[in-house]
This record gives sequence, C-alpha cells and structure tokens, in this order.
Amino acid sequence: MSKNGLTYADAGVDIDAGNSLVERIKPAAKRTARSGVMSGLGGFGALFDLKAAGFVDPVLVAATDGVGTKLRIAIDTGHVDTIGIDLVAMCVNDLVCQGAEPLFFLDYFATGKLELDQATRIINGIAAGCEASGCALIGGETAEMPGMYHKGDFDLAGFAVGAMERGADLPRDVVAGDVLLGLASDGVHSNGYSLVRRIVDLSGLGWADDAPFADGSLGEVLLTPTRLYVQSALAAVRAGGVHALAHITGGGLTENLPRVLPDDLGADIDLGSWALPPVFGWLVQTGGMAQAELLKTFNAGIGMVLVVDAGRAEALAAVLAAAGETVHRIGTVTEGAGIRYTGALV
Repeated sequence: MSKNGLTYADAGVDIDAGNSLVERIKPAAKRTARSGVMSGLGGFGALFDLKAAGFVDPVLVAATDGVGTKLRIAIDTGHVDTIGIDLVAMCVNDLVCQGAEPLFFLDYFATGKLELDQATRIINGIAAGCEASGCALIGGETAEMPGMYHKGDFDLAGFAVGAMERGADLPRDVVAGDVLLGLASDGVHSNGYSLVRRIVDLSGLGWADDAPFADGSLGEVLLTPTRLYVQSALAAVRAGGVHALAHITGGGLTENLPRVLPDDLGADIDLGSWALPPVFGWLVQTGGMAQAELLKTFNAGIGMVLVVDAGRAEALAAVLAAAGETVHRIGTVTEGAGIRYTGALV
C-alpha cells in the first residue's frame, strides 16, 4: 500500500459534502432567527439567552420525536420537501401542550450516502417548520454512515426546547364541565403510517396513482405535512381560560386526551360534531377498519384538543378561528375516568 493510503472518502464518508451542506442551509437557518439566539451554525454547541427572549423566571420544556414510517413514502416518491415540517411539528406541537413557547430546534439527519440536493431540501423543510412556529433552528447533526442505511434511505430526529414562566405550566385547573374544542387536522399527520402503507398495499395502488379521495397522486396527498398548532394555541393560552391541550398523535383521541385529564375525570365526545376527512374514510373502507381502531390509531380529523373553561369557550373558539383554525366543539369533561363516544364517524 502506498504512503498515501485510504481516506475517509474511500470509506464512504465525504467531509467536504458535509461542509457544503452547512453552507447551503445557513440562509434557511438564518430566516428562523429570533430573540435569544446567540450563535450561528457550525460551533460545537449552540447558545441561547433566555433573558434576551423576554423570560424572567423561566422553566424549560424539552421534546424529541421523529417522523416514523411516513419517511418511507417520502423516500420512495422523492417528495422530501415537507417531511422536515412533520419533524418540527411532532416536537413543537407537544411543547405547546405544556404551555411552553418553542424557542429553538436541533435536527439529526442520518443517511448512508449524503446527497446534497436531497439533504438541502429536507433541512429547508425543517427551517420552514421552525419559521412558522417562531422557533429558531440553531444547530443539528448530519451523520453519513455507509453500511447502516440502504442506498437512498435516511432517518430524521428532532429536538425542541421551549420555555414558560414559572407557574404557567399546563394542564391545570381541569374540572368537570370544561368544554373540549377540537382543531381540525390537515390529514393523517405523522402517525399510523405502518397501517397506512399496509392498506395502500391492499388497495393495489402505487404512490404515483391518483388519490381516490383527493386531487393529486396518492403519495403526494399522504405526505401532506402535520399541521403546526403553535401560534394559534399560544394565542388561546394568552387569551385566558385554557386548562389543557392534547396533541392527537399515535393513540388518537382515545389515548391522548386522558393524558391531560385528572385521574377521576373523563370526557364525553360527540363524533357527529365534525365530519370525517375523506382520507380517513378511504382508509377505513379499504382496510375494513373498525371505528374503535380508527379512534385509537389516527387523529380522525382532530389534530389538537383544547380543554377550556365553559364560560370562555365561545371567545376562545373565536380566537382560534381568527388564527386560522377550523374549530369544532366536540364534547365536555365529565366525572369518571375514560373517554365515552356518542354518534358515529363511519
């Protein structure tokens, strides 16, 4: 072997490509800058000044998540531009349920072979999600790991940190009689995609085929990004009267709403108070899915639930509508644990 032997690039890791990616995404990250950001991309760590962000006695809240097997559709179709929005949404929608304002975000992008154009599109999507949430993209990690991923595959994870003033945490003061305001989802969001993909297999359709329930290809429609509820939810919290928020992710209404209710309280939900979006109707029909399975696997058209003071329900619904949400009054908090459904979605 010559004195100038093997290099890291020979082993499949291109450090120069990683450096080029950082330069490409700097403008997108810069667009997410907000008060409190103290450093740009490229350091060993990222700095954030809570005092400069306007907090006096802050409590920090952290959340981490991924996108799940929705990534498989993005990879197989090449439509990767919005999958980063899903990543951000799955983290910041959880943070706001604690009453926290998202402050900054870091991503972890891992692949077998770094493809600059693909990676740039993905991270630009992450930046778009951060910008829409008032959350700064202040750092991340790109891992090129040959032998760990099949050609073209990648994985994503996200890490968000938020803050609130001490004593402002949610849930609090939830009582029987509180009203449940459901905010419409933008589709399947980012949960249940292993079942979605199984149903698509049963249907015999391909990702490029026309979606039977919407305009566009099946792959494109199923990649509709998770709705970001941060700005509207924070507007409602600041208006007063919000006792709790529940992000309706994996587990659906059946399992996520009880997470924000006291042990001795439950909820009555009227399934006739909103219309089941067509994508779920198609999944139910094609997969022969029972309503109970729908309600504990998918959001079924309700992506966020606010538990609010009954006397403030109408005013808060107006605040949410003004912020761009479609609001449904879906039920009430009741004595006795458990979620009880009346009416039918399917």
